[in-house]
Order: sequence, then structure tokens, then C-alpha cells
Amino acid sequence: MNISVAAEKIFSIAGFPVTNSMLVAWIVMALVVVLAAIATRKVSFVPHGLQNFFESIFDAILKLVDSVTGDRKQSLQFFPLVATIFIFVLIGNWLGLLPGVGSVGIMEEHEGREVLVPFLRSTAADLNFTLALSIISVLVVQVVGIMSIGFFKYMAKFINFSSPLNFFVGVLELISEIAKLISFSFRLFGNIFAGEVLLTVMFFLVPYLVPLPFMLFEVFVGFIQAMVFSMLTLVFLKMATMEAHH
Repeated sequence: MNISVAAEKIFSIAGFPVTNSMLVAWIVMALVVVLAAIATRKVSFVPHGLQNFFESIFDAILKLVDSVTGDRKQSLQFFPLVATIFIFVLIGNWLGLLPGVGSVGIMEEHEGREVLVPFLRSTAADLNFTLALSIISVLVVQVVGIMSIGFFKYMAKFINFSSPLNFFVGVLELISEIAKLISFSFRLFGNIFAGEVLLTVMFFLVPYLVPLPFMLFEVFVGFIQAMVFSMLTLVFLKMATMEAHH
């Protein structure tokens, strides 16, 4: 049994290393694009089949966004990013639970012993993925804040010399923005990676039936973590559109 924190390199393209978690991310992207193409191939006024399925999901997500923003126009503005993060992270988490993911690969020698290098690994079990997603989320929050209330009003949240107290609060706000990168990336990575380790250990010790409840629990965890990441992004987007005195 071998547990690696870092994603393993599978092959290279023009000198660019491709890891097993990156490979799963490409599979998720291809799957989403194909399903979207099939669902919208024959769009009808009365939805049916995959169109009905996707519309039900999008309608539920949009209503959830409405409950946070309280403004349908703003909800439609934030919806593409929030829905994309939720769907992408969710599918990536659930694909990581399929048989063969993390257990089928090639044997390589590492530090004098043979270890299994899996071909596929859950996207969120790679800190590079969660950090990249966190950077995108936090940068979009800053851009939306500046576009909504203006550059100087938005920066007044962080740089305010009107009083020593306001200056100190601004420094804390700036630190909290940087801390979002850490909390976003490590929360998602920690939960998914810990789940992978738990399942690996359980299958190694008791390979039959006993791991099944843990598998079902990880399905739930994968959903919750996708929901948490997307909803926190939404809340931060909403907060970024409010001026400092709010």
C-alpha cells in the first residue's frame, strides 16, 4: 500500500508533465462538454430527456443563488461561475470513487521498493488543482467587486487612513482575502484526500462489504465539498458588491 500526497506524473507532452489528477480533470471537462452538447442538440419548449434533467439541476442551483443574492439580475451574473465550479468539482469528486481510479496503474521503483502509480486520481486530491481553483475564485471576486462599486470604493475596504481603527480593520480585510486562498484550497484538498486515504486503508485491510458504507459516505462528502466551495464563492461575490460601510 502506497499513499502519495502529490499527484503522480503519467506522461509528458512537449516536456509538459501530465499527472493522473490532470488526466481526470480533462476527462471531467470532456464529459461535461459532451453531455451539454447532447442536452442542447435538440432544444424544445417542453423539455424532455437530458434537457429536462439539466434544466432541473440549473433551476435548483439558480434558486439557491437567488436565496443568497436576493436579486435575479445579480444571480444570473454569478450563476455561470458558481454552477461551473459546483458541477466540475462534484463530477471530479465522484469520478474519483469509481472502481479502477487510484487502483489501476503501473508499478515503478521508488526508494528501493515497487509502488503502484495509478493512471487516474481524483482532481481535488491534488493540491495544485484546488489551489488553482481557489486563485480563480478569489481573483473573480476582486474583479466583480471593482466593477460593481468602483476601484477606489472597493480598495477602501483594505486601505483606509480615516482613523487608526479603520486602517487596522482594512489590514485585517486584506489578510482575510489572502487567507481565502489557503482555506479554499486546503479545505477541499484535505477532505477529498483524507477520503481517498480512508478508502485505501479500508480496502487494504477489509476488501469486502465493510468499505461500502465508507464509499457511500464519500459520495456525500464529495457533494458537500462541491456545494461548500461554490456557495462560499457566491457569498464572497455578494460581499464584494457591497460598499465598506455595509
